[in-house]
Amino acid sequence: MSGRSTVSSPLSEHDSPLSDFKHLGLSSESGCLSIVVLGASGDLAKKKTFPALFNLFQQGFLHSEEVHIFGYARSNLSDDGLRERIRGYLKGASDEHLSQFLQLIKYVSGSYDSGEGFELLNKAISEYETSNNNQSGSFRRLFYLALPPSVYPSVCKMIRSYCMNPSSRTGWTRVIVEKPFGKDLDSAEELSAQLGELFEEDQLYRIDHYLGKELVQNLLVLRFANRLFLPLWNRDNIANVQIVFREDFGTEGRGGYFDQYGIIRDIIQNHLLQVFCLVAMEKPVSLKPEHIRDEKVKVLQSVDPIKYDEVVIGQYDGYKDDPTVPGDSNTPTFASVVLRIHNERWEGVPFILKAGKALGTRKAEIRVQFKDAPGDIFRCKKQGRNEFVIRLQPSEAMYMKLTVKKPGLDMATEQSELDLSYGLRYQNVKIPEAYERLILDTIRGDQQHFVRRDELKAAWEIFTPLLHDIDCGKLKSIPYKPGTRGPAEADEMSKRMGYVQTHGYVWIPPTLARF
Repeated sequence: MSGRSTVSSPLSEHDSPLSDFKHLGLSSESGCLSIVVLGASGDLAKKKTFPALFNLFQQGFLHSEEVHIFGYARSNLSDDGLRERIRGYLKGASDEHLSQFLQLIKYVSGSYDSGEGFELLNKAISEYETSNNNQSGSFRRLFYLALPPSVYPSVCKMIRSYCMNPSSRTGWTRVIVEKPFGKDLDSAEELSAQLGELFEEDQLYRIDHYLGKELVQNLLVLRFANRLFLPLWNRDNIANVQIVFREDFGTEGRGGYFDQYGIIRDIIQNHLLQVFCLVAMEKPVSLKPEHIRDEKVKVLQSVDPIKYDEVVIGQYDGYKDDPTVPGDSNTPTFASVVLRIHNERWEGVPFILKAGKALGTRKAEIRVQFKDAPGDIFRCKKQGRNEFVIRLQPSEAMYMKLTVKKPGLDMATEQSELDLSYGLRYQNVKIPEAYERLILDTIRGDQQHFVRRDELKAAWEIFTPLLHDIDCGKLKSIPYKPGTRGPAEADEMSKRMGYVQTHGYVWIPPTLARF
């Protein structure tokens, strides 16, 4: 680290929960760090990427004497023009610290498929690296592609041709690519092959932001650090597992884009399938990224072909009112898909992956439902089963639904819960956003929470036959009304899979006001 005086970032590394990564033994590097956001003028960059970088700066993980940030896009902007465009999305800081961060940002304008713009970008990066006068440490270049996948091949060719860290210097070049990674197995494999010709696997970081969520990252700890779950987590005790994603709004002007993909490609094949892997995988040899990803691949390769009588797809009324959506669109805005794992632990246990738009509630959760207790001496089976629920968003929480004695003189039972609500238990802890955690992982070279090429292939092998049949109309989307639970057929299928709904019990996130 340079010895010259700078104004420090407002929080030290020890004040942040992200500092917990240190115990994994990840290397600590010093020297120049150039972060390049391609697609800098787009929505993803201003709403997610730049705020994530700002939060890392705020928490002391990006140091002003080491890091410089470059925005690259086709838009004709100045440095100050980009800074003003993103200023309103950077929250929770004094004007002084906000100004410090914005001064780290420089803008370069250019095309995504010609060398001229990337030569200018490389020149700007090299000038920063030279001006830093850093004689020790490494030279690190991180490229974040906040772009549509259609331009990945051309952009990556330009990076490879013009912007790589020179081999004569110590350091690295790493590239973060956003989903979707293709539309089916063939397109994903083609994209992987194109990028694989340009970069080694340890240079590519396929980001799925769900893997950066706090409660998703807690799954391995919960499963393998608590003796309580070890004997229960299997087909002998678990009746079914639901992994659910619900949004209470529709496509909202993005209908034309969404119609190219649908809810399975947009949510289930990536986000929910990643959660599925962590719920179902075996214990890895260690926490090394490759050991964890090996176990995820094994789970995916153990999934049986999807049965079409265990699939429900739907489309909300009004979806095709969007002028950018074809009038004969069959694209699902809702889907419930049952996955079955052919192995000793999970044989016979249905995993129900469910996602939808324009529903009555907004939430994402994992719901593990246990089998009935044998010998029901309290006659309480109708009240509901034990369930372990992990609420991913909003109101992050974990709670266990139990049958307990109702207070009073009678021996009556009711459903209640053991509850860990993060907002109450961790009041003074800032829970990191997924993007800031994953960007920090990339800087540290930790690929644990990124999708490996063979993992991506295995995921597409599961869903491609179903998607092709939906695309050609063999499976029809069932209409459903906005603001409901989706097609009634989905609830009927869950019941057929053995899910028992609890009636008369609703989990309410606790607040300080209740105490």
